[in-house]
Amino acid sequence: MLDPSSSEDTGGESDPEVFPEAPRKAAGKPCGSSRTSGHSQPRQSTAPGGKTGAKDSGVSCGEEEERKERERREKEEEEERKMKLQIYVFVLRCVAYPFNAKQPTDMARRQQKVNKQQLQAVKERFLAFLNGETQIVADEAFCNAVRSYYEGFLKSERVSRMVQSGGCSASDFREVFKKNIERRVRSLPEIDGLSKETVLSSWIAKYDAIYRGEEDMRRQSQRAHLSAVSELILSKEQLYEMFQQILGIRKFEHQLLYNACQLDNVDEQAAQIRRELDGRLQLAEQIARERRYPQFVSADMEVLYVDELRSAVNLLMANLESLPVSKGGPDFKQKLKRSSMNNSFLDMGDEGDILSKSEVVLSFTLEIVIVEVQGLKSMAPNRIVYCTMEVDGGQKLQTDQAEASRPQWGTQGDFTTTHPLPSVKVKLFTESTAVLALEDKELGRVVLNPTTNGPKQAEFHRMVVPKSSQDTDLKIKLAVRMDKPPNMKHSGYVYALGQRVWKRWKRRYFVLVQVSQYTFAMCSYREKKAEPQELMQLEGYTVDYCDPQPGLQGGRVFFNAVKEGDLIMFACDDEQDRVLWVQAMYRATGQSYKPVPPPQNKTTNCRGGSLNQASPISDDFTSFKMEELISAAPCHFDHAALFTILQKNTLQHRMKDSFSCLGWFSPGQVFVLDEYCARYGVRGCHRHLSYLKDLMECSENNVLVDPTLLHYSYAFCASHVHGNRPDGMGTVTVDEKEQFEAIRNRLIALLDNQITHFRYCFPFGRPDGALKATLSLQERVLMKDITTPVPPEDMKKLVQRCLEKAARINYSQLMEYAQIKGDPQAAPEKRLEDLTRLGELCIEVLQQNDEHHSEAFSWWPELMAEHAEMFLFLYQADMDAALQIQPVDSWDSFPLFQLLNNFLRTDPHLCNGTFHKHLQDLFVPLVVRYIDLMESSIAQSIHQGFEQETWQSVKSLTNNLANVPLPKVPSLPLSLPQMPSFSAPAWMGPLCDNTNGSATSEDLFWKLDALQLFVLDLHWPEPEFAKHLEQRLKLMASDMMEACVKRTKSAFDTKMQKASKTTDFRVPPSVCTMFNVLMDAKKQCSKLCVLDSGQEQQYHSKIDVLIDDAFKEMISSLVSKFAAVLDGVLSKLSRYDEGTLFSSILSFTVKAAAKYVEVPKPGMDVADTYITFVRQNQDILRDHINDELCIENMFEQWYTGSMKMVCVWLTDRLDLQLHMYQLKTLIKIVKKTYRDFRLQGVLDGTLNNKSYETIYNRLTVEEATAAVKAGDGLQGISMRDSEEEDD
Repeated sequence: MLDPSSSEDTGGESDPEVFPEAPRKAAGKPCGSSRTSGHSQPRQSTAPGGKTGAKDSGVSCGEEEERKERERREKEEEEERKMKLQIYVFVLRCVAYPFNAKQPTDMARRQQKVNKQQLQAVKERFLAFLNGETQIVADEAFCNAVRSYYEGFLKSERVSRMVQSGGCSASDFREVFKKNIERRVRSLPEIDGLSKETVLSSWIAKYDAIYRGEEDMRRQSQRAHLSAVSELILSKEQLYEMFQQILGIRKFEHQLLYNACQLDNVDEQAAQIRRELDGRLQLAEQIARERRYPQFVSADMEVLYVDELRSAVNLLMANLESLPVSKGGPDFKQKLKRSSMNNSFLDMGDEGDILSKSEVVLSFTLEIVIVEVQGLKSMAPNRIVYCTMEVDGGQKLQTDQAEASRPQWGTQGDFTTTHPLPSVKVKLFTESTAVLALEDKELGRVVLNPTTNGPKQAEFHRMVVPKSSQDTDLKIKLAVRMDKPPNMKHSGYVYALGQRVWKRWKRRYFVLVQVSQYTFAMCSYREKKAEPQELMQLEGYTVDYCDPQPGLQGGRVFFNAVKEGDLIMFACDDEQDRVLWVQAMYRATGQSYKPVPPPQNKTTNCRGGSLNQASPISDDFTSFKMEELISAAPCHFDHAALFTILQKNTLQHRMKDSFSCLGWFSPGQVFVLDEYCARYGVRGCHRHLSYLKDLMECSENNVLVDPTLLHYSYAFCASHVHGNRPDGMGTVTVDEKEQFEAIRNRLIALLDNQITHFRYCFPFGRPDGALKATLSLQERVLMKDITTPVPPEDMKKLVQRCLEKAARINYSQLMEYAQIKGDPQAAPEKRLEDLTRLGELCIEVLQQNDEHHSEAFSWWPELMAEHAEMFLFLYQADMDAALQIQPVDSWDSFPLFQLLNNFLRTDPHLCNGTFHKHLQDLFVPLVVRYIDLMESSIAQSIHQGFEQETWQSVKSLTNNLANVPLPKVPSLPLSLPQMPSFSAPAWMGPLCDNTNGSATSEDLFWKLDALQLFVLDLHWPEPEFAKHLEQRLKLMASDMMEACVKRTKSAFDTKMQKASKTTDFRVPPSVCTMFNVLMDAKKQCSKLCVLDSGQEQQYHSKIDVLIDDAFKEMISSLVSKFAAVLDGVLSKLSRYDEGTLFSSILSFTVKAAAKYVEVPKPGMDVADTYITFVRQNQDILRDHINDELCIENMFEQWYTGSMKMVCVWLTDRLDLQLHMYQLKTLIKIVKKTYRDFRLQGVLDGTLNNKSYETIYNRLTVEEATAAVKAGDGLQGISMRDSEEEDD
């Protein structure tokens, strides 16, 4: 960045689009030449011939009009440019020497904007993550959250609008995602050892990684750091550069103005402020004298207006007076200080305070550097010499010792003094070699009287030597540097003659001293004196150049200081010295008149002198007369109008920078605007009115503006207009009141529009809290004064009206987004599909409203509910139209009901609301019709299914899927309903598990369960109808299951009647399936037929009794079949009873034949066959029946019946001895039966019943008797358990 004081022409840096060069040069030329050429053209083109001349004349007129328009436009541009240059001059002075404001450090840091390119890049990064093209590891839940964020937020048109409006930052993107995942994570189940806060932080970290992409993090952090610093505070050079861009000032123009305004000269800037304040006081007095007041709302405010002008100036004087007097320069850092309202005001008319000599205190720093001594010839080369130095007889300092042959030191001594004309003594000594010498010998001395204007480099001075010294030409080279203190503005020898002081024309040493910001004194000093001999306070004096005064001897050029009753004449020997004195005194007096050097001195080239010398300035800039820009009195300008232009340009520049400012100025801009208003008297109300206009203009152009800014500025203006004095100003002009009323009406319309378009003005609740602030501002604007609040009903009606319009706008925008056209010729399926998609979008809109905007409308939750009802009412019209054209008995609309109802029933404000009730009324006939048809369908399927039932278990079917088709719902008429497609078949799970029921029963249970799940999934909101549906379905399930049980029992009885009664009987799988059907019916009964009320509970108990009775009958029937088989076996054994004919013949035949041949004895075929029968049937029942209790019950009855039958058979033969064959067969049957049933889990108590004990005792006795009679006739068969079994 170039030094602002440089005069180098850097016009190449200017923006040609803003300041074109060629038109400006043309505009600066005299207009006469162009007119002459314009008039000469028609004369040349006019020809005697008629039409051609007329045509050329018309063309010339058109060209003339274009030329005039171009000149007018160029003139307007020139005036605008001149005005901006004048504003920039005032801004330069505000930045160079601020004394009212400072850059605020407590402003909220603004975030970087997201532009269109960055939005597209972010979309691509998130899409790459969703496509698995990144290295970021994430679970399914996070991926779903990112997908929802991408589809619902990043791809939203409202986000694109927000980015285009410049109010969207990366922080907004992050906050929306964070809010989204917080809702999702709260709904997740708790996980041991993993808190939800950990999940949130992990997801946010992954989001940041996706958002950043492959950017260099180190470079990004550096860029963020630099931008944050520039947002917080700016240096003077940065402020200059910023306002060059704001006002369109070129670099070289800034440099010329910088030098011409002497911005690096603090004294000049302070003097400029004093002159400005004096001009404002004079203007206030002139207004009071001439009574040229602005038009106020009340005539009583005219006197108060002048008092306010004076008080404002006095406050600025107090602020300026509170600043310390500091030394200026290029590196000067002015300490900014904001004054307090409690500071005492200065009374400019009071001259009673006379400055005393003791108050004028100066402090000087002297640096004395002794370099070398020349001319020391009489001393021996090895003699030691040294120098001493002292100021005003104070402390002495000594150099190092050196040999006389090389008397060189370079020693520096630092001193402080309060004498403007101090006395500096430097002496040269040599060490004395005499024994009795007490002091060293002085070789020479020099006495100097330095001033602050003296030379700074080292010079030779002739030393005064003693009379006895041989070295008469002794010289010493030294430098005396005397620094000027900050409060010493100028000094030098001047001739002076006055009436009150310096009454004798004499050359004196004068010092211009600044005691405070407003107090300067011209003091004359003598040598070695700290206090001035005489002084004159410059307040009220006017300094100017004057002609030489005859009769005054001394001085070549003259100037004077004049005051009522006093005249002081000054004279210098040098013209440049006179210019410097006049310039310094001009700054000190604060006079409005600027002294002009005599004509012969116009070419003087000195700081603060004339500016008429040639300088490299472009033509368009010289035309503005830079001297006029600089010397123009600020009090003669309409600073209210200038500030309006400055603030508007600053806001436009701020809105175009890289920060999402929302209308907030940067700290540097706030500082300059505050300083400008305070320094040039811009009224606070005017400032905020202009700010409101600019902000509203931005809002009307779809630029996001923080409503807090509007609220603050409006509240300030309202408080001022209603006389509450927010800035201490009690006067209110008619113009301010009229502007306020116009802005109020305009603001009401703007806020009304923003509330109506809240989804698009504040998308996704961004900026945070903006909608709530807008509602608060609207309520504030509706107040008629600052104390009377708006009636709640009025505000409620306004919000209600806005939300009603918002519902229509949102729905029309949604229809446009969904690209759904209400084509009456479209197919019903397409209409229903579009309607469902539109319903999903409507639900999404209402959910977003609740999530992002409901907090702002928390004072009127019923209005948000009305807004939602209105929104749904518009959807209702399309829904009714689409549902009316659906075919009769079409059930494709149930998913739509489920979608809408699931949303509405969870919303406390919409549940059972107008739309919700209409939806219920619309679907009640459909639900009733559906259940009626399903009931008849199920009854028909039971009838047809059981008639064609093969009673083959479903499990066996699924195990042979390659050969046997799966059971299907029986083919029904087309008018009968099919099950809703959104409910998964609940019966497919049990098929692969342990289901052994029939196809008809499983189909029945599935249909009943699916129907009840379907009704349950509807979540019918109206309790009475929901209870009715549940009751009806339970009763229908009870009736259907009763029919199923009865048909199963009938089929079982038929099967048992056809079964064989021999040992070849095996329980058919169909019989086991029937048992399983009853088991499933009993299990399903508890789920499908139970209600809480007593009547339905009783009805269900009847079904339980029916199923239990059927079970008992079926088990008894099956056990009876087993008993019949055992009875057949015992009948065969009865042939061997003692005393029967068959037994005698068989015994005789066997005994007779045994004498001649070996006759085979009767075997154990009967016993083995029966044992096989028992075991195989046990295995069949165990494998095919699912219920263990049923099997145990069946086995217990079977075993008990078998033992009882054997016991009865033996009891009938109590008086007979069993045949050996009978004995062996019974022993084997009883023993094997006992063991087999014990292995099947029959309890010992049942096994060892009385019948078994009777059988056991009888067979044991018979076994003993047979053993005595026949010896080994039993062939090892015994009732003893220890004996090995004969398998």
